[in-house]
Amino acid sequence: MPKPLVKFIIITYSNIMIKIYSRSNKGQLLHILYKRNDFDNRQDLVDPKEFLQVASLVLNKNQTFNAHKHLFKSTKNNKIIAQESWVVISGKIKVDYFDLNDLFIESYTLEEGDCTITLYGGHNYTSLTENTLVYEFKTGPYDGQSKDKILLK
Repeated sequence: MPKPLVKFIIITYSNIMIKIYSRSNKGQLLHILYKRNDFDNRQDLVDPKEFLQVASLVLNKNQTFNAHKHLFKSTKNNKIIAQESWVVISGKIKVDYFDLNDLFIESYTLEEGDCTITLYGGHNYTSLTENTLVYEFKTGPYDGQSKDKILLK
């Protein structure tokens, strides 16, 4: 396999994220390599303007987020909603699911290797263990919290 002509390594704190750029279209980011050992608090791994949003999270025990649901956004051709998935790399997460009308449905515990996918409706996450590692995937682009989600009461 030939070696890449252009390869940048971005080093932040103790983390190494390898970004691989196009040979034929200089400056176009093609791939990002991020490994489990690179986890350090929360890191957004992809530029907010990209369609695929990915973040790595390190969560403390009992760390939680406000229950929320994502908002529809209008595009040129249709309305879209941010859809979200979490993959637990290590530790445990409690996920709460909410219906379209914001009423609570049920809770589940996610363990290492488990994945939750929210297409519609609300959700909330609570870390059940110290140093829980999670990958978060969302559809983008990300235009800020006020345009992305509404908090549930």
